[in-house]
Amino acid sequence: MKKDTDKHHNDKDESFDFSLVLGGPLYQFYLRTFLAKPPLNLYTRRIITISLFAWLPILILAIISGTAFSGSKLPFIYDIETHARFLLSLSLLIAAEVIVHKRFRIIVGQFIHRDIIAPEDYNRLHKIIDSAMSLRNSIFMEVALIILVFTLGQWIRTDYLTISMPTWYAMPVAGHMQFTLPGYWYAFVSLPVYQFILLRWYYRLFIWYRFLWQISRMPLQLNSLHPDKMGGLGFLTNGIYALEPLLMAHSVLVAGFIANRIWYTNAALIDFKLDLLGLAFFLALLVLTPLFFFVVPLNKSKRSGTLKYGIVASRYVNAFRSKWINDQHYQNETLLGAGDIQSLADLSNSFQVSQDMRVFPFTGRNILQMLAVIAIPLLPLLLTMFNVEEILKLLLRIIM
Repeated sequence: MKKDTDKHHNDKDESFDFSLVLGGPLYQFYLRTFLAKPPLNLYTRRIITISLFAWLPILILAIISGTAFSGSKLPFIYDIETHARFLLSLSLLIAAEVIVHKRFRIIVGQFIHRDIIAPEDYNRLHKIIDSAMSLRNSIFMEVALIILVFTLGQWIRTDYLTISMPTWYAMPVAGHMQFTLPGYWYAFVSLPVYQFILLRWYYRLFIWYRFLWQISRMPLQLNSLHPDKMGGLGFLTNGIYALEPLLMAHSVLVAGFIANRIWYTNAALIDFKLDLLGLAFFLALLVLTPLFFFVVPLNKSKRSGTLKYGIVASRYVNAFRSKWINDQHYQNETLLGAGDIQSLADLSNSFQVSQDMRVFPFTGRNILQMLAVIAIPLLPLLLTMFNVEEILKLLLRIIM
């Protein structure tokens, strides 16, 4: 047992074998096809290869079928949603793997480096990590995701993602919408690739939720006096920043979806206000949910720390009063430069830190930054609410 404890003590100086993305059949496929070098190098090659695999054949097939630049009410080249999905959103989903791998690995290590988990609980921590890595490497789950893509994914595409008009991917034939040549690649190759990678992210986030839930149930050594005012858990906010590319990938996709409806179905941006609010709420929950797991231990630490530190503070101020106020001998001494005064001030500041400790391991600034990341891809849609030509004329009048 002592050997195990000594081994885990050494973990403070070593990287944890924790990664949400370095495993599973897709990662092994990356390695075998030279789309990745351990651990996650060549991410630019992956982005270009996978994005072009989804997008370029559609362009070629659309040119062959005559629907690339014309031939339907929505030619391929003018399909904003398709370009946003496969050239921008898909690229962000792939790039996010590198950022999440690096930052989440550091986050897990902080539980040890900050002594939040006691040495006697290192074995339990490693069992939790091993369990998470076993789920990450599951062949069964990735096969299940593929099945889901070709069942539920196809139904969602048919009922919610298509525009009811002749497009480059589907044309009306005998009263029914029938796929064009590029439409078959879009429906059975490109879209499933995108949906699989997106669903794989949701599964990885489930593993992260489960991991943090198990950590939050451990006897954590939180300190209400920690200057981050989160008991020492302030490092968890790095997880919000790490997931920003994932958030932006969703926002880019929705922006493309709305843009198509505005330009080709006479919709207005205001028609999607509830959808946009729902998007912000969903993405906020996607990132913040696992942080709420620590509310109970943080609240417990705050109450316990404030109570115990209040006892220490009472003893000190009582001694201070007895010495400097009640004792006639010290009343005649000068307070200038007395160390007791500085100690009293330090005591007050420390007690205030304990009282101001947050029970949520994130701040309002974290939320605002997250919402800004979500909003950035949607900002160009605001131009659809104004007459650009009139705005340009007004600007010219002001300048001239």
